[in-house]
Amino acid sequence: MIVITGGAGMIGSMIAWQLNGQGRDDLVIVDRQTHADQWQNLCHRRYCDYLDKDELPAWLERGHKLDAIIHMGAISATTERDWNRLLADNIRYSQLLWSWCAKHQVPFLYASSAATYGAGEYGYDDASMANLRPLNAYGYSKHFFDQWAQREAAGGHAPPVWGGFKFFNVYGPNEYHKERMASMAFHSFKQLRDTGTVRLFKSDQPGIADGMQQRDFVYVKDAAAVVFWFLQGQGSNGIYNIGTGQARSFKDLATAVMSAADHSPQITWIDMPDDLKGRYQNFTQAGMSRLRTAGCTHAFHSLEHGVRDYVQNYLLQPDPYC
Repeated sequence: MIVITGGAGMIGSMIAWQLNGQGRDDLVIVDRQTHADQWQNLCHRRYCDYLDKDELPAWLERGHKLDAIIHMGAISATTERDWNRLLADNIRYSQLLWSWCAKHQVPFLYASSAATYGAGEYGYDDASMANLRPLNAYGYSKHFFDQWAQREAAGGHAPPVWGGFKFFNVYGPNEYHKERMASMAFHSFKQLRDTGTVRLFKSDQPGIADGMQQRDFVYVKDAAAVVFWFLQGQGSNGIYNIGTGQARSFKDLATAVMSAADHSPQITWIDMPDDLKGRYQNFTQAGMSRLRTAGCTHAFHSLEHGVRDYVQNYLLQPDPYC
């Protein structure tokens, strides 16, 4: 049996999709759904039980035999400023699950974030976390737990198999409940469908043209595949980037969406919101050498290939859920 926290979320439900595809349906989905339609992320999934996140600690103490805990649940809004909420959900809850897995010798895989890298002034190398300065409280909460996990592992207090994954800009099916935090791929499609144009932020930085802010956009199916690869006991314990290793511009992304939807390019430039100014990453690109050295040979979708699959096989379909 495998527990997936955040299992009704985008990445969590797609990890369940990956496991279902491998014949696993002995899954316990754990989440706290906050959007009225989020339950639809589970409609196509096969699993044996669902728990609210507050039910999980007591459920674990009943002696269930687990093959792994995959911990994707968290407050993921980069605009969240309530530190007490982030402490409770992103740090203490993660520490509780880590400690349970260490005590019971159960593999533990969890979601970190590329937000830990801040503005990228120290690069995007997952071999070191020294000097990282996240731009927001969410990023710091993930960085805090990464550091704590490494100290616990160094002290011999760790699950037998563990991995933390610094997901870069993930896009794809089952993100529809995320609202403002949904990917630019989804927002671009929705804007195109509703208005005939895609809105992109103007640059607020000298030397960066409008629309040329760059991200490492990674398709959610690739993120799920890499987590599954680690679940099979491959690779070494540690914290890893999950991205493509190739930065692409928001203009590239918008163009890929419009092309996949068979729509002529049409972009409207808008000012960056005040709450993002000074906290906006203008460039991210995952260093992928550690993942490759660990033995993972998974071939990631190109931006155009991933966006085309997303748009044509999900967003343009009557039922967009995977």
